[in-house]
Amino acid sequence: MREIEAGQLVPLIRDACGRMNVHYQPDVKAALQQARKKETGISGQVMDILLENADIAAKEHLPICQDTGLVTAYVTLGQDVHINGPLAANIQRGVAEGYTRNYLRASAVSDPLFDRHNSGDNTPAIIYTNIVEGDTFTIDLMAKGFGSENMSALKMLKPAEGLDGVRKFVLDTIAKAGPNACPPMVVGVGIGGTFDYSAYLAKKALLRPLSQSNPDPRYAKLEDSLLNEANKLDIGPMGLHGHTTVLKVQTEYYPTHIAGLPCAVNICCHVCRHERIVL
Repeated sequence: MREIEAGQLVPLIRDACGRMNVHYQPDVKAALQQARKKETGISGQVMDILLENADIAAKEHLPICQDTGLVTAYVTLGQDVHINGPLAANIQRGVAEGYTRNYLRASAVSDPLFDRHNSGDNTPAIIYTNIVEGDTFTIDLMAKGFGSENMSALKMLKPAEGLDGVRKFVLDTIAKAGPNACPPMVVGVGIGGTFDYSAYLAKKALLRPLSQSNPDPRYAKLEDSLLNEANKLDIGPMGLHGHTTVLKVQTEYYPTHIAGLPCAVNICCHVCRHERIVL
């Protein structure tokens, strides 16, 4: 049995929160640089500004965007690992320190409907835990701004709508997002499972490196076709038209009920902030 002290997560999460709000993931920045080659005129100028902003943020240790997001933590916990101490509480403490000590904007409100008081430290984060075999322990952190989160959608399609129904829903959601999601976007698509699980899949899909497609060739082909169709919408960088509306479409799927075809689309801005902690 492998022993891990929950308290040791706090500085790791604190530092990861600082990094993911200041530095692009290498694959995301590479995708932006590649997309820049396709753009001319004002869309090319916009891409230059985005890349310049990325360089300034990294050099000056400043947030890439003023909306430093609500944090989601995906914990992968091996069944042969024993956590000493409160895991969830220490994850929340790490996020709180990450946002206060790195001078990041606190965006979390304690109650969603009535008082909406700011918690002051960007907690509570959303925590998902997946139990697997072995003694692995990882935490994937995502900081998701709500300019893009608000443009996400979920639909309970009928099985008869099939592939065409999924395509239409995904492309309609991207078109509706338009400039509000700070394109070029990264689009996560969750297909199958249940109402709630499809949404989980759609957001988790955003963690996959942009250089990787779904390992199932059918879903990889769907990702490519959706990307091509999305980039024909002429929304373009920051909504100013152009060839690059979406950098990548990432799909995840799960078995579902014979009477259902849940599909969720999680829209993400071009920054797509995430960090992985491995112990």
